[in-house]
Amino acid sequence: MSKVKVGLIQIHCGEFIEQNIQKTIEKIKETVNKGAQIVCLQELFSSQYFPQTVSVENYDLAEDVDSGALAEMGELAKELGIVLIVPFYERAGAGIYFNSAAVFDADGECLGITRKNHIPDGPQYHEKYYFVPGNTGYPVYETAYGKIGVGICWDEWFPEVARILSLQGAELLFYPSAIGSEPDHPEISTRPSWEKAISAHGISNGVFVAATNRVGQEKDMNFYGGSFISDTLGNILASLDDEEGIIVQEIDLKEIEKTRNILQFFRDRRVDTYDPILQKEILPTPSPSKKGTNKGLSCSNENRLQWKKSSMAST
Repeated sequence: MSKVKVGLIQIHCGEFIEQNIQKTIEKIKETVNKGAQIVCLQELFSSQYFPQTVSVENYDLAEDVDSGALAEMGELAKELGIVLIVPFYERAGAGIYFNSAAVFDADGECLGITRKNHIPDGPQYHEKYYFVPGNTGYPVYETAYGKIGVGICWDEWFPEVARILSLQGAELLFYPSAIGSEPDHPEISTRPSWEKAISAHGISNGVFVAATNRVGQEKDMNFYGGSFISDTLGNILASLDDEEGIIVQEIDLKEIEKTRNILQFFRDRRVDTYDPILQKEILPTPSPSKKGTNKGLSCSNENRLQWKKSSMAST
């Protein structure tokens, strides 16, 4: 089977968790009624986006992997015969919390959990207070309907994540998200950049991409939605605007090999030249050292004097 129908759910979350869960379940069933075989929910699907503010009370929103809500989702996946990606706030231990996504196969089995690796921190995105950086790496799940990989929100901006998942055989990359207004730059919308950056992963890796986002006003933030599915050449196959809704889109996994036979990015990779990318930064940094021993910049008086003389000579 090469053709698969992918479903995305984009909703506005209210203040009450149980209502959000029931609303999501209704949308899952609606998506399946339209033929979806793999369904992905938005990041932290059951609650409003609490990292807008810092509050120790919000730790109470976290749940264990064997919680009732997740068990219910597993049973739903089994009942409907779908692969279901469920992002949630995970309590892993005392004081240890992750931003995670559980992947349920069509028989209801939990194939594993992906924990968000890249944790942002900025105005109204105070995630470093709530989440430990992920320790699961970048797993690929072999499901009943294809091999999938998951990157959670901020992960989706990093090309390294998409490349690692694709090299491990992922055919479809899912990116559950919670992204919207930038409070310190209200004049800017990141939505066009968000769509371009994520769909571009499909081009450079020859894979399908599915990104789902929440929508609507939550306290001081407005989430712009824009959920979409793109193909192996980065073309947007289906998308939503800034309203609640669902996407069901059929894709043909045979397109992956066809595209990679044309754009031979994997063949022409030069892994022997990529060592610098493993460094945090590769620019020379100022450091005092003896003359002739410093390979980078120097803040010594001698070097400053030499720079001054050379500058005067050039004028």
